[in-house]
Amino acid sequence: MAVSDEAINLEIDGHDVRVSSPHKVFFKKDGQTKLDLIKYYLSLGPQIMATMGGRPTMMQRFPDGASGKSFYQKRVPKNVPDWLQTTKVFTANGTESNALVIADMAHVAWAVNLGCLGFHPWAYQAAHPEAMDELRIDLDPTPGVTFEMVRNTAAKVKDYFDELGIASYPKTTGSKGIHIYVRLAPKWNAYLVRAAVVAMARDLEQRYPDLMTAAWWKEERGKRVFIDYNQNAPHKTVFGAWSVRARVGAQVSTPFAWDELESVHPDGFTISVVLDRVAQGIDPWANMNKSTQSIEPLLALAAADMRAGRMDAPWPPQYPKQPTEPPRVAPSRAKKTN
Repeated sequence: MAVSDEAINLEIDGHDVRVSSPHKVFFKKDGQTKLDLIKYYLSLGPQIMATMGGRPTMMQRFPDGASGKSFYQKRVPKNVPDWLQTTKVFTANGTESNALVIADMAHVAWAVNLGCLGFHPWAYQAAHPEAMDELRIDLDPTPGVTFEMVRNTAAKVKDYFDELGIASYPKTTGSKGIHIYVRLAPKWNAYLVRAAVVAMARDLEQRYPDLMTAAWWKEERGKRVFIDYNQNAPHKTVFGAWSVRARVGAQVSTPFAWDELESVHPDGFTISVVLDRVAQGIDPWANMNKSTQSIEPLLALAAADMRAGRMDAPWPPQYPKQPTEPPRVAPSRAKKTN
């Protein structure tokens, strides 16, 4: 007998969520459907709300599932339910959009129905857009960098934070890297958080010059792990914790404990593995929101760099030129121009 794929309605957090084509296959390897993905997120409701709740979120939509084409969407479409919560967000050049807010799990299910597999939340609460409450470090494996090198870099970043008395929390990216988060007291804007991470990245590069780099230009990185400080620039989003990647194996960007670092594999955390872990009560980020951290030691380091005449690190190309930023041109191009 054929499986009916007529639309269904789910009652979630007091809202009626319509799910069209619930049995459409989103992940071909194990055959998970749109409805399976919604059930996955609903099973992780407390974890999702602890990490993404209240945040504006960019959607990356895959109407035909993980193997199909996708597009990013900051603006929510027209004709949304009257209960859907949104907030104004901006691009680097000031363009305004009306973005989805993860107000409850009904909002997550609504987005998944549109083909959103994973979520890209902002680093602040929608109610307080002026204050970042997350510092995010992206350990980016450039060509020639092994995952073992990413692991080693993550361990040294953790030690660095420990020296400063700052609690940090790692997760897989769901692909080839590792993200490290710090829950901040909501006291600093994105410019200051970014400045803190720039100073940290440079200090780490000085300590471990053969392993990691703060070089923005790819031609200067070599086979080293890039500490991507620009993920903390204003208006940047990062792939969210517990979110599912558009990969055939349905890999998840999964929080893990620091003592699991040596056993972590970039492909190991799939939807089924994560569901098993959560069912066993494993939530390595459970205490993240219980204690906020200060970046004052890193801001002091950034201030010392400025007093020493060190310029800002380069910003991404879509951002306006910053007052203390060096010429925004790759070194090889600058030499040709000169």
